[in-house]
Amino acid sequence: MDYLPVFLNIKQRDCLVVGGGEIAVRKIRLLLRAHARIHVVSPAISEELSNLLLQSPVITHTAESFRPDHLQDRALAIAATNDHEVNRAVSAAARKAGIPVNVVDNPDLCTFIMPSILDRSPIIVAVSSGGTSPILARLLRSRLEALIPSAYGRLAEYAARFRDKVRQRFIHQENRRFFWERMLQGPFAEMVFAGRDQAAQDYLSEALENSTDQFPTGEVYLVGAGPGDPDLLTFRAMRLMQQADVVIYDRLVSPAILDMVRQDATRIYVGKVRNQHTLPQTSINELLVKLAQEGKHVLRLKGGDPFIFGRGGEEIETLSQHHIPFQVVPGITAASGVASYAGIPLTHRDHAQSCVFVTGHLKDNTIQLDWPALARPNQTIVVYMGLLGVTELCRQLIAHGLQATTPAAIVQQGTTPNQRVLTGTLETLPDIIQQNPLKPPTLIIVGNVVKLHQKLAWFNSISEPMGTSSGPGYP
Repeated sequence: MDYLPVFLNIKQRDCLVVGGGEIAVRKIRLLLRAHARIHVVSPAISEELSNLLLQSPVITHTAESFRPDHLQDRALAIAATNDHEVNRAVSAAARKAGIPVNVVDNPDLCTFIMPSILDRSPIIVAVSSGGTSPILARLLRSRLEALIPSAYGRLAEYAARFRDKVRQRFIHQENRRFFWERMLQGPFAEMVFAGRDQAAQDYLSEALENSTDQFPTGEVYLVGAGPGDPDLLTFRAMRLMQQADVVIYDRLVSPAILDMVRQDATRIYVGKVRNQHTLPQTSINELLVKLAQEGKHVLRLKGGDPFIFGRGGEEIETLSQHHIPFQVVPGITAASGVASYAGIPLTHRDHAQSCVFVTGHLKDNTIQLDWPALARPNQTIVVYMGLLGVTELCRQLIAHGLQATTPAAIVQQGTTPNQRVLTGTLETLPDIIQQNPLKPPTLIIVGNVVKLHQKLAWFNSISEPMGTSSGPGYP
């Protein structure tokens, strides 16, 4: 982040605005909504500001040019003049005094910036582009306007009014949280949105009276995080990501997706790389059971789909043996997502009538696969985790009947901005990879459908000088 989002309490605190024109008026009106006392310094002020001075006793005006002593005892300062030197002077003086300062339309002179605000008091949503595009921030805010009804403020007021009663009813924090999640997403919320305040209050009181504070029941959410692009998450996955107390995630979960997990959830990394396991699989299974038995709602977040080379079946077998409730949320597996973003359809009536997924793990420098079943015509082969074994993979497929000129591709970090697609043939792909080092995760696709990459590539992946769609030709 370029800026740390914070909300300042400036109620009844003295704030300085330097400038007396239209822009200054906009900032003053915003400070008024936050109940600040406002001191304006400007040799002259607009008619609109003069009228505002008459209307509000918390605004004072000093008709002179800015001096550093105007900052004395101020909570923050805003420079809103059309004189760059004055704005620079305000910024320098405020920084020296350790006072937060905003210079309108000049992020380089700011120590804080003013976001675009959606006001559903006491709920406040602030959207910022870091000063790079205020118009984009306003457009995003307008979308949020349609998604967040004004009645959300009343929901927050109910939560404040009943907060102590709920705290007294539930000793366990998890039970308090789940009570409010149930209320704020169910009939109670709909009653508030419809303006049925008395019915909403009665419903909330009755729900609280009938709730028990038993030790919370744990549950495990086995969620597929997809191949990397956060936009490919399912709605259900995103909902459960916001409910979890603990998230256990692996190496293939992208940082952008992990950022979407509930911020106060405990994060436990159990990723695996070749010959280095943070936790053995049996220990991961036991950890899921242990946390759920402690009453935690546990998010087991896996790259791709949990049931396709994700060992999800092993994990829920253990959960089932210990009678732990669980849910499984499928994700877009790498084969589907990465191939789509690479412009390589896995099936095509002119090129492939079947598709098979295999894992390319090396063991004793060999890959133990059913080679005769793989080396069939008009079939697409998708190889997970095959980067280190690509030479052996290509050699065995040729040895078992595929032509050396069979098209082949390898995709690095598919669906993300770091996606790279290298294409060649079974004969040339190992050398192409050696000359173009790749970073895992990667996916290998073998078959005539790879020919279509040149025509169908649509995602703006990183181009390479060798082995791309402009590289070695296909037969």
